[in-house]
Formats: sequence, C-alpha cells, structure tokens
Amino acid sequence: MAAFLRFVVIFVTAAILITARCFDASAGDNDLNYGACLNLCQKTGCITDQCFKSCEFSSNRKPTDSTWYSQAPLYLQWKEWSCRSDCRYHCMLNREEERKNHDGIPLKYHGSWPFGHVLGIQEPVSAVLSTLNLAMHFHGWLSFFVFIYCKSPLKANGKTYYEYTWLWHLYAVLAVNFWLWRAAFHGIYADLTERLYYSSSVAFLGYSLLLSILRALYLKAEAARVMVAAPLIGFVTTHILFLNLVELNYMLNKVVVIVLVVLQLLICGAWVGLSHPPSRRKLLMIVAGGTIVMLLATCDFPPYKGLLDAQAVAQTIALPLTYVLWSFVRDDANVSTSTLLKKAE
Repeated sequence: MAAFLRFVVIFVTAAILITARCFDASAGDNDLNYGACLNLCQKTGCITDQCFKSCEFSSNRKPTDSTWYSQAPLYLQWKEWSCRSDCRYHCMLNREEERKNHDGIPLKYHGSWPFGHVLGIQEPVSAVLSTLNLAMHFHGWLSFFVFIYCKSPLKANGKTYYEYTWLWHLYAVLAVNFWLWRAAFHGIYADLTERLYYSSSVAFLGYSLLLSILRALYLKAEAARVMVAAPLIGFVTTHILFLNLVELNYMLNKVVVIVLVVLQLLICGAWVGLSHPPSRRKLLMIVAGGTIVMLLATCDFPPYKGLLDAQAVAQTIALPLTYVLWSFVRDDANVSTSTLLKKAE
C-alpha cells in the first residue's frame, strides 16, 4: 500500500511540474500588432477594407458616437458581444497570418487558440464534444437516480440509506451547467458566454474538490461538513466575483483551476492508497485519466487544421471517464446501502 501511495504522489507531482513548465495562458493578448488592430476595430468596426454587420455605423463609416459599443441600446447587448467577437477573431486571423509568413509559432488570444469557423461555430469540435460530455453526465445522473430510488431499498420515510445522495445530485446539476456553458462558449465567443463558462468551471471544480474531501474522509455529520465546506465555498465565491466584477484574469483563473484539480487528484489518490473504497480500480482510472486530462488542458498545443487541439483531445478522454465515474458512484451507493442494512439487522 505504501508503495502504491508513493507511486500516486510521484505521478501527480510529475504532472504538476510538467504543468508548471507549460504555463502560458494567453500570450497573444500582449502582441502589439494585435492590440493595435483590436483598438482600431473597436473604434471603426472595420479591419482594412472589411467591416462587420454586427457594428452600427453612419453613412460615412464613422461611428454614430464615440465608440461602437455605445451605439447599441441595452436590449441589443448581443450585438455588442458579436461585434467584439468579430473584431477579436479577424484581428487574430490577420496577426496569425503575418506570424505564419515570418515562421512564427501560433499564439493564444484571450485564452483560446485561433480556430477555423464552421457554420459560424468558433470551435466546432470542442462544442460537439462538450455537448456529448453534457449528455454523458445527464445519462450518468439519470442512471444513478434510477438505481438509488428504484433499485435500492429506501427507509420508511422514503429517504435513501446512502448518505451522499443529495451531494451527488448537486454535483450532477453543476456538471451539466458547466458543460452547457462550455459548449456555448466554444460555439460563440461572447462576453456573456465567456464569463458564464469560467464561472461555472470554477464552481464545478470547487464543488468536486469539496465532494472528494467529504467522501474520502467519510464525513457524515452536518457540522463537520459545514466546517469543511464554508472556507472552500467562500474562496470559490470570491474568485467568481473577482472574475466578473474586477477583472477576467486568464492567468489567475488558470492557477486557481489547476490548484483545485491537483488537490482533488491528490485526495482521491490518497483515498485509493490508504483505504479500500468500493470499485478501487475505477477510482484509480479516474485519478490517472484526470491527470492526463489536466496535462492536456494545461500543456495545450495549436489546433490541427484549425479544428482539433489539446482541449478537444482532453474532452474526448473525459467521455469514458464520465461513464466510469457514475459507475463508481452507483457501486459506492450499493456498498454503503448494503453495509447500513447489515448493521440494521
């Protein structure tokens, strides 16, 4: 057991070191030529001879007010987001074409690689894979619901014997919400979808860490759960408020996400090594697969053919991991229920 625990610690530690070397959230944002193009587009709605329908102009192609975004009334905020998205996208393409002609390597802009659009979808492969992951989580949640309420014995008051039922229900809600907004963000780069994506991801990962702590330490008393949950919920809430009200900082958010994921992997790895949880092999698969997903998501590479990047590969690996996760949850519920029934006898 000690040897296995050392292996888990070494494996995750190596992943952290590799992740640290890959850290570069959005280098393209600081590119001077890209910044100049973006500023010009925000003032005029045009890049060279190309102008965008999403921006409003007078007949002489000058903005009707000081800036293009001040033209749209509040109920047309989507037009503002669409115009900003068009400016970012086409400035990024122009800059990347210049870099390609000078043998420069591709850069990330606003946390994303330059992708080719398909039918107006900005990251078509990732958008489809995010939708599939959403469906997988919903299917897993439904299978857990059927198992716990239809195939397992219930108490006289109709409640389940499994002490973590409502925690997994909340996990499923946050997971579905996260993959929904991730699919929306990959489909359309807009201020709204971007903020909802980053906020939902931090909320989902923060709660995943909380659930891992509660389950690994077998915390069942409400007081103990509140003591663990309060500081973590406070931290996650503060970070989400900072992203939405102060600054949408890609580097800071990346640090927070990596810390949350690494802590969860370490806790689950220690749980596997120090105790004997149900379906131990499934949990080990989740830890190993989760580490690979983290590495791919962090040590990202430019999209192949403008479509397939490391994020898409990570989402592909996440599909079978989601099935394994919900299978583990059902096994855990089954073993816990059987144990409690035996004690009751």
